[in-house]
Amino acid sequence: MTIQYSTSVRNAQLDQVEAVAGASAKFHIRTGAQPANCAAAASGTLLAEIALPADYFSAAAAGAKAKLGTWSVAAVAAGTAAHFRIVDTVGTTCHMQGSVTATGGGGDATVDNTNIAVGQVVTVNSFTINAGNA
Repeated sequence: MTIQYSTSVRNAQLDQVEAVAGASAKFHIRTGAQPANCAAAASGTLLAEIALPADYFSAAAAGAKAKLGTWSVAAVAAGTAAHFRIVDTVGTTCHMQGSVTATGGGGDATVDNTNIAVGQVVTVNSFTINAGNA
């Protein structure tokens, strides 16, 4: 039998993501395949590091949590965006990772353009996390 949670529990779980990662977390956009898990060392080239706003996710509702505000920055390296990591404010502890695609590409996070040049402004267009076990 599968464990199921109420929407209230799922929302509370999601709201802890921002609490644990911190108010000054960073969103890293990187090239290549993502590591096996968050505990593994970062892989690929860091293309862009977005300092997230103090409140970077909406309050969870219906078991989902979406980004708040504009997430964008000038790229520091050139390459093809393939995965992201949300890390703590000093950039050393990964709290979440996933795929990156262009808008409409089905990635966990979507950006305006995955072919990134140095200095190009990179914008995360959409990013929503969902809690399972409904």
